[in-house]
Amino acid sequence: MYETLTQKKAALDGFRPLPPELVSNLDDWFRVELTYSSNAIEGNTLTRQETALVVEKGLTVRGKSLSEHLEAHNHAKALDFVRSMVERPREAFSELDLLRLHGLILQGIDDQNAGRYRSVPVRISGSMVVLPNHVKVPRLMADFIDQVLVHSQGQHPVDVATRAHYELVTIHPFADGNGRTARLLMNLLLMQQGYPPAIIAMRQRERYISSLEKAQLGGSREDFDKIIARAVERSLDLYLRAAKGEDAPQAAPTAGLLRIGELAKITSQTVPTIRYWTQHGLLRIANRTDGGYTLYEKTQINRVEQIVALKKQRWSLAEIKAQLDSS
Repeated sequence: MYETLTQKKAALDGFRPLPPELVSNLDDWFRVELTYSSNAIEGNTLTRQETALVVEKGLTVRGKSLSEHLEAHNHAKALDFVRSMVERPREAFSELDLLRLHGLILQGIDDQNAGRYRSVPVRISGSMVVLPNHVKVPRLMADFIDQVLVHSQGQHPVDVATRAHYELVTIHPFADGNGRTARLLMNLLLMQQGYPPAIIAMRQRERYISSLEKAQLGGSREDFDKIIARAVERSLDLYLRAAKGEDAPQAAPTAGLLRIGELAKITSQTVPTIRYWTQHGLLRIANRTDGGYTLYEKTQINRVEQIVALKKQRWSLAEIKAQLDSS
């Protein structure tokens, strides 16, 4: 699985050192893109353009909550912290570093839990996954640092980063912010080995979450591994194009996606109905335009049909969501 990534990484190394102005351009682009995508996966409604305004200009966006602004600001700050550790060896990363990273993510949002392991049981909404008892978290995290980060020599860097991401979200050591912390840790491990950071695009949210849950419920981790490997490859391709002077980083494509009105028309539903189902997590947003319009993958057409069928059986929204998320 990783042979192609190794080859592309070697090709990128052939261009190093990259021109400082190119490195700066790539760093700035990834800072916004990683912040936008990681927060969007967790439900933040800031568009890519709005995220850039918050991160780069420190501006506020009308109609958006303080929490959403803080999530963007905090993620960018946490990414800066990650970059400050890139030159350190992997085995030097400690639990204290992880807690500091998590603390930056929740700073000003949930200070009581920022930088602290959870002390209560938690569940993932809409998921059948049973998370470890909170009493076991400190021991599990000590083992995680030792086995995944310290004693992982000889393994492919992408495999190590992928496993770290998976193991961290499976332990679920924090009350909130586990996904963002895991993705940042994954990218630290990649960058420490000379790989560019990997972006899990918003349009991949459903497949990404489903592949995680599949493995956590005892199935194969192969789907999840492939999603991460493909994300790394996309970033390598982007760096290679930029290094060759062929292309500059661009926003994720929106071609082939449906606007809310188009999805409503195709499925014979009203726009308010589609919006209502989206707000309650029954439908997944793939992306947003810079103007804030929601975009959906065509797979959501079938999902709407499933919702309609289950509603006819008098299922509640919570029951429908649980059924859709498990299928």
